[in-house]
Amino acid sequence: MSQSSSIEENNEQVIEKNPQEKHLADYQPSDFLVDSLDLEFDLYDQNTVVKATSQVKRVGGDNSPLALFGEQLNLRSLRVNQQTFENYKLVEGGIELVELPEQFILEIETEINPLDNKAFEGLYKSGDAFCTQCEAEGFRRITYYLDRPDVLAKFSTKISADKQLYPSLLSNGNRVEQGDLDNGRHYVKWVDPFPKPAYLFALVAGDFDCLRDTFVTKSGRTVDLELFVDKGNLDKTAHAMLSLKNAMKWDETRFNLEYDLDIYMIVAVDFFNMGAMENKGLNVFNSKFVLANSQSATDQDYLGIEAVIGHEYFHNWTGNRITCRDWFQLSLKEGLTVFRDQEFSSDMGSRPVNRIANVKVMRNHQFAEDAGPMSHPIRPASVMEMNNFYTVTVYDKGSEVIRMLHTLLGEQKFQQGMGLYVERHDGQAVTCDDFVAAMTDASGIDLTLFKRWYSQSGTPQINISDHFDASTNSYQLTFKQKNLPTADQKKKEPLHIPVDIELLDAQGNALDLGNAQLTKVISLTQKEQTFVFKGLSEKPVPCLFRGFSAPVKYTYGYSDEQLLHLMRFASDEFSRWDAGQTLFNKYLVSNVLLKQQGQAFTLPTLFVDAFKSVLLNDQLDPALIADMFEFISESGAMELFDCVDIEALHEARNYIIKTLATSLQSDFVTLYHQHHVAGEYQPNSADIGQRKLANCAIAYIAKSDKTLANELVLKQIEDSNNMTVHLGALQAANSGKLACRDAVMADFDDKWFENGLVMDKWFALQASLSSDSVLANIEALFAHRSFDYSNPNRLRALVGTFVNANSYYFHAIDGSGYRFLTDQLIKLNSQNPQVAARLITPLIQFKRLDKTRIELIKSQLQRLLAIDDLSLDLYEKVSKALAQ
Repeated sequence: MSQSSSIEENNEQVIEKNPQEKHLADYQPSDFLVDSLDLEFDLYDQNTVVKATSQVKRVGGDNSPLALFGEQLNLRSLRVNQQTFENYKLVEGGIELVELPEQFILEIETEINPLDNKAFEGLYKSGDAFCTQCEAEGFRRITYYLDRPDVLAKFSTKISADKQLYPSLLSNGNRVEQGDLDNGRHYVKWVDPFPKPAYLFALVAGDFDCLRDTFVTKSGRTVDLELFVDKGNLDKTAHAMLSLKNAMKWDETRFNLEYDLDIYMIVAVDFFNMGAMENKGLNVFNSKFVLANSQSATDQDYLGIEAVIGHEYFHNWTGNRITCRDWFQLSLKEGLTVFRDQEFSSDMGSRPVNRIANVKVMRNHQFAEDAGPMSHPIRPASVMEMNNFYTVTVYDKGSEVIRMLHTLLGEQKFQQGMGLYVERHDGQAVTCDDFVAAMTDASGIDLTLFKRWYSQSGTPQINISDHFDASTNSYQLTFKQKNLPTADQKKKEPLHIPVDIELLDAQGNALDLGNAQLTKVISLTQKEQTFVFKGLSEKPVPCLFRGFSAPVKYTYGYSDEQLLHLMRFASDEFSRWDAGQTLFNKYLVSNVLLKQQGQAFTLPTLFVDAFKSVLLNDQLDPALIADMFEFISESGAMELFDCVDIEALHEARNYIIKTLATSLQSDFVTLYHQHHVAGEYQPNSADIGQRKLANCAIAYIAKSDKTLANELVLKQIEDSNNMTVHLGALQAANSGKLACRDAVMADFDDKWFENGLVMDKWFALQASLSSDSVLANIEALFAHRSFDYSNPNRLRALVGTFVNANSYYFHAIDGSGYRFLTDQLIKLNSQNPQVAARLITPLIQFKRLDKTRIELIKSQLQRLLAIDDLSLDLYEKVSKALAQ
């Protein structure tokens, strides 16, 4: 039988997909390991040829077959020890080889079509460039391989392509060889000396501008830094390069971790499902998190670039040198690295402002995920589609779990634990248990109970009561811990919860909690515990969960006066913000109840006075003042209710914000003029805070005096020399629905329509407009000259903003928002199921909605479920939502 006929015969044995959950408990190590993998790519748009030569050895299962993963591949040849091999069969999701020797050389040649790959997994075209995305399971779209994170091999990669079209040929490791070929083609060979799993493989080929720099490590090695961007974007790369050098220095200083290759490269691409990818030595980035100059990027863009550049760099050790044994351990690398990038941002900028931003993600998004059909621990027990692992729970709650460890151990012992973790596991694929074991062994602290955070889902609810005994000068705090059943787990156990506390006297002074400590971390480990503090002459005001010391919801019967006291005197600035949020939420809930009872909205004078005192406090960071006036979103506020009244919530929230705007109008006007920054743009913390507060002030003015706001917006746009100031004016015009709104939006469109990243800001404003016509406008914008339905950034800006940030209209009682999103999901199902699976989130988190809306949503989910070719990404989420 000829080689080609054998392949055709085996191709007929592919079986149909049958969705099955994968379970952590079923993990088994691979029967085969790969010592090295040599790849050769002959790049063409529609028929790229990949030759993969691997050194394979059997380590278990005496006669077990070698099962290699592969998807959407055209198998051209297969050889074992340089001989044609026919003992294989194509099966669902790959290929099986039988009757293999103990050690052998495996050669596989496949052909793939990058141009037709619109899922952006594996090798695909991004604009005019070739690009890869292999995490979690994209490598199997490149060649047949043991595509699992616990199989680590040393990679070499030879890339050949048209030299004129693709002068830059990039891959992992160090560049060792390059030269010209026939027919105008050329090649480059890369060797990565460090073993890695296939998900960390990367290849990029294109014609780029490149910013070059160097970094000298603490041991004196010079590392070449190269940042590749599309032609014409070199003027937008300086901040990304500075962020990279700052991250490299910070990791040496704070974590004693040094970079290990001769070169570090970043490539920015326009078509990318995620933010960025930490491939060893060659990070591939969504251009959103690389490109920035003062004219096209806001302060938040600058801060986001710094954070993501840092995040991917920090993965070099927490993710690459030490990686995950299996995908259930994803938080091992992601939760830890998010913690590290949060600490980096806090050390580089304002710690309280950064902490507030982190907590907003938890309260506005992660708590809802905990309460929804996709509830899971940070180390899930089962999953159907691996791409659905990439959640705010795994990343952001995972980071909070690491932060709790840091709180319990302290910086010194935490760093000792990190050092031991790296020493033990460098070059290995390990588990969350291995990380906690290193922390335990280095610190001497028993973390057995703490490990429940890794396996238990849900948001703990803590009820707190107190009592002061004047006769004994003692004060006691009683904590009751409740862990409610979730969609994935019915039985819960008490968790180890660190509570950082401070007690304030009537004058706002922090009281001594023992050993001259003014703050203290206490540990909740039982369902109910009482802590007693002695030597107090009066009942204090407790400041609880300082710095959000645990990802929990807590209730304590704060009076308005106590919350005002905390807003004025808490030493922890996060806690000042949190007290203001608690006060706002208290009156949001009470006014929703008034609306439902047919009564008028109301706010006490103390409420307005409390926030007035914030505006007038010139000792506070301007950025913190602005944060104090950025209240919980409507979607986040749903978590405050067992059954949310969408209309009442919308009206009550608007009433409170407008009352503050009207009552404090003169103060906002004064602040606006005080903090409106003129002069050359600088993305430093001081100027960022000034611009943030000025933009906050003009947004509130737009809700109280539209004539004045209209004048200020037009002047701000006319005088602006940076995107932060310009966009702040646009946001005020949009949220206040000012007379100038349509004109300034049209002018912005005409100026920036050729820049997709800038237009994403414009699309997001259009999608967030509070107007009965918003949905019709969005559908019309699909035909806009700047919109590209195949670009994930455009979709997130327009569709994602509407469904996530325009809650009132998404949840319209006629079901139009639900139908609209479902229409998009159906379209994306075959085009880009990863993006579809992320956009669906607000459609499946319906637990707190009224019965009418639940039925409307269920009908749309049934519509999705009826699709013959529904992707596994969507099927998992739809089926779990309907099973609630």
